[in-house]
Amino acid sequence: MLSQLTVFFGFFSLVLVMVYWINRAVSLFDRLIANGHSAGVFLEFTALALPNVIRLVLPISAFAAAVYVTNRLSQESELTVVQATGFSPWRLARPVAVFGILVAVLISLLTHVLVPASLRSLAERSAALSEDITAGLLNEGAFLHPGDGITFYIRDISVQGELRDIFLSDARDPTRETIYTATRAILLKTERGPQLVMFDGMVQSLRGEAQRLETTRFEDFAFDIASLFDLPTAGPRRMSEVSTGELLFPTAALIEETGAPRSLLLVEGHERFTQAMVALVTPLVGFSILMLGGFSRFGIWRQILGAILCLIVIELLDNTLLDLARRDDSLWPLAYVPVAAGLGLAAAFLALAARPRLGRRRAAA
Repeated sequence: MLSQLTVFFGFFSLVLVMVYWINRAVSLFDRLIANGHSAGVFLEFTALALPNVIRLVLPISAFAAAVYVTNRLSQESELTVVQATGFSPWRLARPVAVFGILVAVLISLLTHVLVPASLRSLAERSAALSEDITAGLLNEGAFLHPGDGITFYIRDISVQGELRDIFLSDARDPTRETIYTATRAILLKTERGPQLVMFDGMVQSLRGEAQRLETTRFEDFAFDIASLFDLPTAGPRRMSEVSTGELLFPTAALIEETGAPRSLLLVEGHERFTQAMVALVTPLVGFSILMLGGFSRFGIWRQILGAILCLIVIELLDNTLLDLARRDDSLWPLAYVPVAAGLGLAAAFLALAARPRLGRRRAAA
C-alpha cells in the first residue's frame, strides 16, 4: 500500500506541478523574451520558481493519492479481504501515516530551506538582470528603444566609461513628452538601482494639450534607468525570503528590514511548520473517511465528497485562525489548531470505522 501511495503521489504531483508551471511560465516567458533575453534565462527563472510551486501542490497530491489508492483497494475488495483477516482500520492506517510523514519531511525541506533560498536568489537574479539591460544601453552612435516611448542615444563613450552627448526622449506619458540632453554622463549603481547622472544639460517638456514647451537647464541631474524596465530589484528581504530561525525570534532589525510587525513574522515562521504537518493530515483524513464505507459496486463517492468537504472546513478554519494570530503576537499557537483538528477528525473516523456496528446502530436510530 505504501508503494502504491508513493507511485500515485509522484504522478499527481507531476501533473499538478506541470499545470502550475505552465500557468506561470506563460507570463514569465512573455516578459523575459520581450526584453530580449534568451531561453536559458527563462529556464533559470522557472527553475528558481519551482520549489515554491512544488510546496503548494504536495499536500493536494498526498490527499489525492490517499483517496485514489483507498478507493481502488475498496473497489477491488482488497480492503474487505484484509479486514476479514483481522486487520483493524488503525493497522491499515499505518502505511498512510508513514506516507504522510515522508511527504511532511519533504515539505519541511522545501519550506525551511529551498523556498526561502530560491525566492531570494530569484530577487537577486532579477536585479542583476536589470543591470544587464542597462549595460545594453551603452551602445554608441545608435538610437536605442529600450521600451515603449523611450529613445536613447550616445554619441561616444570614452575609455574611462564617460558618456558624451546624451539624448533621452521619454514619451511614455501621452499628455507630456520630455527630452533630456547633456554634454556628458556616467552610469552609476546605487541601492535604488542604476542611475544615469547627466552633466551640463537641459530638460525640455512639451505638454500635449496646451503645446507649451518648458525648458530647464541643469549642472547635474540623475535619471532612474531602472524605471524604464518592468523588472524588480532585490531590495530588502521579504518575509518569504527570511530563514525560519529569524522568523521565530524576530529582532528589531528584521522588523525594520521587512516592514512587517512582529505578529506577522511569528505567524510566517510557525506556518512553515504547519504546512508540513498538513501533508500528514490530508492523507489521513481522506483515508479515514473512506474507511467508513464498506464494499459497494456503486463506489464510495459520498465518502470522497465528505473527505473533500472536511479539507475545505479545515482550510477555512486555518485561514480564520491565522488572521487572528496576525493581529496579536501572543496568538501564534492558533496556527497549530487546524492541524490538531484534522488529526482529531482522522482519529474519530478511524475509531468509528473500527466499530461499524456502532455506526449502523446510530444510523438506524
